[in-house]
Amino acid sequence: MSSKDPSLSKSLGPSHIWALGVGIVLVGQFMGWNFTIAKGGSLGSIIACWITGILYLSLVMINTEMGSVVPEAGGQYSMAKYFLGPLAAFNVGLMLVLQYIMLEAADALVVGQLLKTLSPDINPAPFVILSLLLFTYLNYHGMQATLNLNIVITGIAFITILMLLFSTKFYLPAGGLLHLSKLTNGLPFGWIGILGALQFGCWFYLGIEGTALAAGECRSTGRSLPVGAVIGMITLIISGTITWFICSGLVSADQLGKSTYPLYDAALATGKPLIIDVLFAGTMLSCLASANGCIADAGRAWYSMAKDTLIPQIFAKLHPKYRTPYRAILFLLPISIAFGFTGLLDHIITFSIMSALITYILTAVMMIKFRKMYPLGTIKRGYTAPWHPIPAILVALIAGATLFGMYFGYWIDLIAGAVFYLLASLWFVAHRSKSLDIRLFFLEGTKKWPRPKGY
Repeated sequence: MSSKDPSLSKSLGPSHIWALGVGIVLVGQFMGWNFTIAKGGSLGSIIACWITGILYLSLVMINTEMGSVVPEAGGQYSMAKYFLGPLAAFNVGLMLVLQYIMLEAADALVVGQLLKTLSPDINPAPFVILSLLLFTYLNYHGMQATLNLNIVITGIAFITILMLLFSTKFYLPAGGLLHLSKLTNGLPFGWIGILGALQFGCWFYLGIEGTALAAGECRSTGRSLPVGAVIGMITLIISGTITWFICSGLVSADQLGKSTYPLYDAALATGKPLIIDVLFAGTMLSCLASANGCIADAGRAWYSMAKDTLIPQIFAKLHPKYRTPYRAILFLLPISIAFGFTGLLDHIITFSIMSALITYILTAVMMIKFRKMYPLGTIKRGYTAPWHPIPAILVALIAGATLFGMYFGYWIDLIAGAVFYLLASLWFVAHRSKSLDIRLFFLEGTKKWPRPKGY
């Protein structure tokens, strides 16, 4: 099997990349981010939002530079295979798949708990399963149709946040319905609380880096990736700040720190039936958009690993008509559903974040190595990240600090995750590496690029 991807449909533009990135992430405005309140207090939460914003802005820049040179499905996995080698690529690919599977599972959990607010007798399982089946069907039929839908539902979900904001009449001198000074609690745990809050501060942006996974399906990778990803980051920084402002002004810090759906609770606090209904719909749509994007990203990461023989090649089969990695998409669906019905929302989020943070640190290492192997002027780039190596250093430092902060409250999850990836690595070295076809693994990059400096 060739390692090239000529059969993948190249139909995506900047708006599709925006929809993929923001569609996955926007659910983080509707749930998950508010655990920063419990870890660091109200002030620690907004500081964590901005610090992690710097992390993700830097990550988008270095991802986009490398992604514009490696125009293959697989994102950071495809970068790792050229710049770090097979074992690192296997781990990065596995982390990407589990990151998106866990995020998809978290979406299913929130949908289920939100439906129960209508009536405790409602069984959400059929709705959750049917929704995931619908989006799996869309991904099965093609990426463009999937992301066209995400453009619509992500846009509607974002508009619901703005509607909630203006319903509070925040622009009035007295602040309208908002009571920040009465409901916020500052920094109850001091600066160490900010460090702890960084873990869930990632939830404001987690998944935006998945835009690189669609590089192989862009009409113009050098244009679509940077434009879509940067506009997506601007969207998320603005919406994250607005979300914190609304929720902190309408819901007490104690309640907000443990809420499953903070924006919906904020809507309930307004007492306005229309706004409550709108935010119910917005929360549902954000979860569905996120699940839709997660299915797309996880499937392409799994497909890329199979195509390069890191896992069985049975998952590398493309649909003869729709040109989608349908076997990978179908295989991952029941795994995500199973995690979704564990009910362990904060632990699922923690494993997703941990997998992402390790990938970010490895991405920073990749960027530094990439610039050494291919200095500016030696290889054509669709986008050049400014101020190198500052963005890579910031990614490594903030991601490392966030991992350290996860120790406070989730040290068991950290150990369990580390043991899992260690065992997976041992399995790969002892068993799967013997089936690795090095010719297929490196074929595409070695055909397109000049010999790297120093090799």
